[in-house]
Amino acid sequence: MAMPQTLASPTLPPDPPTLTNCDKERIHEINSIQSGGFLIALTPDWIIERASANCGEFLNQPLEEILGANLTALIMSEAVHAIRNRLSSLYRQDVIERLFAIVLQEGGPGFDLAVHASGDLILLEAELSEKSGELNAGSMVRSMIDHVQHQHHVPDLTHEAVRLVQALTGYDRVMVYQFHPDGSGEVIAERCRPSMEPYLGLRYPATDIPKQARALLIRNPIRNLLDIDSPPSLIVSTKTFADALTDLSMSSLRSHSPIHLEYLRNMGVAATMTISLLKNGALWGLIACHHMTARTIGYERRTTAEVFGQILALLIDQCEREELITFETSTRQITTDLLASVALAGVATKDVAQLANQLVSIVPCDGTAFCIDGSVTLKGSTPSLEEFEVLRSFLDGVSASRVYSSNEIESVCPSANSFKDRAAGMLAIPISTIPRDYLVFFRKETASTVKWAGDPTKSVEVLGSGEVRISPRKSFKAWQETLHGKSTQWTDAELRAAEALQITVLEVVLRLISATEAERNAASQTQDLLIAELNHRVRNILGLIRGLISQTRINAKDMDTFASVLGDRVHALARAHDQITAKNWGPGSFQSLITTEVEAYLGPVCNTIHMSGPPVLLIPKAFSTLALVIHELITNAAKYGAFCGEGGHVDISWRIGPQGDLIVNWAEIGGPPVTAPSHRGFGSTIIEASIPHELGGESAITFLATGVKVNFSVPAQFIVLEEQPITSTTTTADTPLVGSLQGHVLLVEDNLIIALDAEAMLLSLGAERVLVASNVKDALAILDREKPSFALLDVNLGNQNSFPIADRLFEIEVPFIFATGYGSGINYPSDQNARPFITKPYTKDSIAKALGGIEPFTKR
Repeated sequence: MAMPQTLASPTLPPDPPTLTNCDKERIHEINSIQSGGFLIALTPDWIIERASANCGEFLNQPLEEILGANLTALIMSEAVHAIRNRLSSLYRQDVIERLFAIVLQEGGPGFDLAVHASGDLILLEAELSEKSGELNAGSMVRSMIDHVQHQHHVPDLTHEAVRLVQALTGYDRVMVYQFHPDGSGEVIAERCRPSMEPYLGLRYPATDIPKQARALLIRNPIRNLLDIDSPPSLIVSTKTFADALTDLSMSSLRSHSPIHLEYLRNMGVAATMTISLLKNGALWGLIACHHMTARTIGYERRTTAEVFGQILALLIDQCEREELITFETSTRQITTDLLASVALAGVATKDVAQLANQLVSIVPCDGTAFCIDGSVTLKGSTPSLEEFEVLRSFLDGVSASRVYSSNEIESVCPSANSFKDRAAGMLAIPISTIPRDYLVFFRKETASTVKWAGDPTKSVEVLGSGEVRISPRKSFKAWQETLHGKSTQWTDAELRAAEALQITVLEVVLRLISATEAERNAASQTQDLLIAELNHRVRNILGLIRGLISQTRINAKDMDTFASVLGDRVHALARAHDQITAKNWGPGSFQSLITTEVEAYLGPVCNTIHMSGPPVLLIPKAFSTLALVIHELITNAAKYGAFCGEGGHVDISWRIGPQGDLIVNWAEIGGPPVTAPSHRGFGSTIIEASIPHELGGESAITFLATGVKVNFSVPAQFIVLEEQPITSTTTTADTPLVGSLQGHVLLVEDNLIIALDAEAMLLSLGAERVLVASNVKDALAILDREKPSFALLDVNLGNQNSFPIADRLFEIEVPFIFATGYGSGINYPSDQNARPFITKPYTKDSIAKALGGIEPFTKR
């Protein structure tokens, strides 16, 4: 079978005439594999040209007979067929195809296979499969993803991720390790056995993971070490290939370099697995797993962890993007308000300092320098005027038109040493080229203490031959270093905000200086462009406002009434506009519209209006129309109806009709007697006519002596249904939890995902630590070691039940409750009938309620 033409063959350098120790270490790494499986290298016509030295142990045939043989003569035809099918999917270099539980020889065990291209060869790796039924990979990945996808902050996301990966793999320690811009890394989340020293918060220097290793982690995102003391199996070649090394970059079994093994031994680690977390094709961090003894993780389980790592990386990217969007949205609002205030009141040159203060809220800093038209205004912690002039000359050479930042000014401008105690970092925004004007943000020195995992400096070792060799660190005890002369790093979000601010400030500056005719023309062109873009929407708004003015004037008794009523109506439109523009001119919540109008008119605490109905969104056109209708209803109720006396209230309910339209009922109750008006004002016209006229719906108002009733409907094309139900706004406080926990708690549950959820609930109820067991043997072993304060027992544990555990708990006087998915239909032993139980699925409230029902413990 010919290899795909798109697979390029990397050129491997020939062996050097003589090998140094470092060369030998590299050959050890790239030309041998771990002993936990075997490797064979095939030519496109399926001839075995290379194989690992332990290949014969797995295929029951001498290695010399394997080399040079055709693969089809060694393994079953079904296995060959499956491998051929996978080879057809190798569409590019660095792609690995996987097969699980493939039987290679008649009556033999199942193997997990990895197939990929290495130059002109096909590499086939095989590892013994896990026992059948021990892992449902698809279900496991789906459950793990479900547990993390609702987290919206990276710390919460990574904390949950290490819990899940440890539960999946069983490693003693699982960490999420994030890389910093300087190449160093930090443990930001950790899950380890209680007896182990925590690494959370420790930093590791960039040299711990060399650049070539990082490049390989991007290409091959999962790497494992089964046993640090297991001797590697060399790759043996036929005479044809004897002089060339095998490129094992994508191998899952590739051996580790002796320096890395020494590094792990210094940490006391015997087995590892790392999963790369990639963001935009770059290495964001790692999931690092450590075990203190040898540990074999099946290929299918590792693949499950790898898929989870890919999803986790996407979720981390999503969290960071959401935080960036939130920051940028806030920044845009501030710059918009800034422009609006300048446009409204104008800013003179003497007000530059005040303007600088407004800009500080966009980019957090300790001081600002506003240099414009030869005048420099300093505010806060900054260099002196003389020192700033030197810095300004430096900026002229590096920041002619683009934003420039540094968190260590002294490193780029040595003269900054004189003011580093006042300004260690800067963010410079050029706002003109002739003359060179700048807005500069300064940050003070942040003397930070970094906790390194040992002294970050690498030691070197001189060998007997005089050769110098890098020696891995031997101590990982926390080592503190205090950094001086640097400020807090400028984030990507802040730099992007600065770039956006540059445009805004340019517009503001046009109002601060006496511009030339050319500058005024340029500003006019910019203004014309903005006006043209917004012209259509502005015309509609102006037309609406003009209509409001005209109709309000007709019914106004005096100028004060006219101003008040018109102002209220315009504000109602503005509030509606704010709500739909906050969603990028998308649908707005009908309930939020009502709540906003009520709070605006009656205050934030109002118990006189009761709402109920399904969750409904209105598209912008309908939202604005109903905003005026609701405003007029609330205004009339406050002036003449249910809100104007004590004891009155309004019930407003809505539902979705048979045709999908929104049907709303407004009823005023308990107000003063009502009589129909002798003539209809503009407010009544809005209530009765605006929905039929603008939306094609229906509206009717009825004046009853007991109160006004209004019924209206909005056609279905203006309605969007939400997912979560909306209950009445008249609510009572949540029922308090009944019971709580303390100390260590035993949880017996045979389902991993359910156990993780129950563990979190028990911890939230006050448990200091949760001891988890999935079977009777493990639970009894825990009870032999320590006495918990409480236990939660799943009755059914596969082919066992938890009654022996309950007996043991009774003996040592530990209170417990049962849990079951079968409700009350369990035949409990007679001496356990009185124990409380809860029905699955677990909830925090059901556990707390059961805790409250436990009576003081008495032996039978």
